[in-house]
This record gives sequence, structure tokens and C-alpha cells, in this order.
Amino acid sequence: MSILLGCVADDFTGATDLANTLVKAGMRTVQLLGVPRKGLKVPEADCIIVALKSRSNPAAEAVTMSLAALDWLRQQGARQLYFKYCSTFDSTDKGNIGPVADAMLDAIGADFTVFNPSFPTNKRTVYKGYLFVGDELLSESGMRHHPLTPMTDPSLVRVLQRQTRHKVGLVQYSTIVKGAAAIRTALDDLRKQGIRHAVLDSITDDHLMMLGEACADMKLVTGGSGMAMGLPANFIRQGLMKSGQRATLPKVTGATVVIAGSCSVATQGQVALMKKDHEAYELAPMAIAAGRDVAQEALDWASTRLSEKPILIYSTATPEQVQAVQDKLGREHAGSMVEETFGKIAKGLVAKGARRLLVAGGETAGAVVGALGVEGLAIGPEIDPGVPWTFSISEPPLALALKSGNFGTPDFFTKAFKLQ
Repeated sequence: MSILLGCVADDFTGATDLANTLVKAGMRTVQLLGVPRKGLKVPEADCIIVALKSRSNPAAEAVTMSLAALDWLRQQGARQLYFKYCSTFDSTDKGNIGPVADAMLDAIGADFTVFNPSFPTNKRTVYKGYLFVGDELLSESGMRHHPLTPMTDPSLVRVLQRQTRHKVGLVQYSTIVKGAAAIRTALDDLRKQGIRHAVLDSITDDHLMMLGEACADMKLVTGGSGMAMGLPANFIRQGLMKSGQRATLPKVTGATVVIAGSCSVATQGQVALMKKDHEAYELAPMAIAAGRDVAQEALDWASTRLSEKPILIYSTATPEQVQAVQDKLGREHAGSMVEETFGKIAKGLVAKGARRLLVAGGETAGAVVGALGVEGLAIGPEIDPGVPWTFSISEPPLALALKSGNFGTPDFFTKAFKLQ
């Protein structure tokens, strides 16, 4: 196999977001969950995304995982490499975005790359190096309350500079609007100045297309899913790919479940709306900590309710409720405990016949697909910007929607199943 674009994503929902973007641009795309095992049969594709659960890991661990994925993609002949992170640049002062990007550059013998989490369709934009969520600075958005990676500094240059010993520069809006040639010149100038990392402004999809064209010859590109928008056109211009390609995907029927672990503002609204007309079961973290078999309790509840009509199992809570649990149990322990429980529940649901699962939250999605042993996904139709239906490439056949906590309209949970 020889692929055009090889991508490493730092969480599972972000990987499906990226895959959705590339499929819409005409790339046949397969998403693999974790570094592929030897002998895994992978469908023919223009792009392979290796989705990791590394966003919240210790930086050294995230680097090791990412380099293993990078090495596998290079063995598949990838012409260009991409490191995908969240459109809200989720990270801490220790990483993992900067350390992973530095390690990747070192591994491929490159000395320069770009950073751009912009996703205008979902109201993520970068101006003068500051990340906005809608009309608010990142630091004033709901991301300031994120339970694992609270984002309190909107300056991407400052955030990234705290994560790397190398110089960080900026290509501003005034240059971006001049087009791909001007952007390339600006990038070359930064490289000559000894700057290794360049943050890129962008506020529209047109800007992203120009950025993609400007990065056509770059060995490694980093960004959110939006930054990848302009890359497929480069391969078409080079005669390496045909436009408008689509994979044939299956129709999956069967019992239907929504699993919501994200505590984002968007997911809180989606959970509240679904609870009005659908049966729901709330996971209580303190009950898990007390030693109750909450996974089995949830499965017992679900067993008499499984059908094509969706049911909801959730731990979504307000920032105040999350903080109270974390104060008692510790941030990392509270999160891993709930994720492990969701993994057990998902495995039990599939054993009982569930075949269509919608999972909200990157960490939750990672726990669910890991417990299910799903190794790869073919990418299907878009539900909302950044969230497609996906289909397992192994048995049993499953339809999976892996949603970033911040994405989707209020009625996302209920309308998703009308599209599959």
C-alpha cells in the first residue's frame, strides 16, 4: 500500500472530524484506532488516519505513541504527514501539542511546521494568533472549565512557546489574505530566522484552502480538521488523486444507544433535549467510587429497553458538579474511572445486540472503541460539521458516531439516527 496523506490524531473524535473533512474533499479515507497490529487488513485508501488516545496522557507517553503511529504511516509510503489536535488547542503548559510536533519533526528530519486549529464552520477562528470560539476569546469560552485541559490563555503563540524550547512565530491575517504565494514567502522568511513553529491566522474556509495550497510541499503539517481542508486539492493538482471519490458503505440496523461522557456546554444541551423524549440512565461517579457495579446496573436497565429507538446513558454534568467529584476523587482518577465504566457498558451493550452507538466526548469515545476492540472505521455521511457516521471494518458490523463534546446542534442525538 502507498498512501498520499498519513495522519496522526490525538483523540478518536478528532480523528473522525478530520476524516469527515477529507472525505468531503474527495479523499478515500480510513481511520484506524490505535497503532495497527501486524497483519491488519486495511481497505484501499488515499488517506489513513491513526487515531490515538493521547491528548491527556503524560507528554512522554503521548510522544511515544505518536512516533509509533508516524513510523507505521511512513512504512505505508505516506507522501505527506499530518498531526491533528482539537480546534480548541486542548493542551497544558507541558503539552502535548508542542512535544509531539517536535518529536515528529525530529523523526522525519524536518526543521519547520505550521500550527492552525481554526475551524470556521464550527466558529473556531484565529486572528493575530488569538483563538476565538464564536465571538469569545478561548479563555472566555466554556473551554476555561474543561475538566482535563482548561484553556485560560487564548494566545496560541504563548501557549505553544511554553511547550517547546524552539522559537514560535506567527503569520498574520494581513498576509493570509494575499494568497498562497504570499503565505509561502512568509513561511520561508520565518524558517530563515530560525523559527521552527509558525502559528497561522485564518477566519474563513477560503483562508484554509489558501493555507493548504501554501503547505503543499511541507513534510509535516499540524492543525485541527479545518487546516487539512486544502490538502486534497494539492494531490489532485499533482495528478495523484481523482476528485469526487467515495467509498461504498454498509447500512447497519439494530439496537441504538447514545453514550455521553463529555461535560461540554454543547453536550449538556444535547443530553437535556434528548431526556425530554427518550429514556435515560445517569452514571454516578461517586457510586462507582463506592464500589457499586454501576456498569452492570446500567446494562440491566438497558436490557429491557434496547430497540431501534435510541436510549441514553450519560455522565454529563455541569462544571460545578464535575469539580465537586474531582475534589473528592482527584481529576485523573475520576476521569479514568468513568471512562472504564463506559467501556464495560459499551461492550455489554454490543453483546446484547446494540449495533448503532453514538458516543459524545473524546476520552469517552476512546474508552468505548478500545473496549469493543474496533480496529478501524470507514467514513460515512456527515451528521453535523465535524461529525460523520463511521462503520467498523471488523465484526460485528457497527455504526459509530464519535462526537467531540463541543460539536453538534442541540438536537444532534435525535437527528443523527435519521441519517443512518
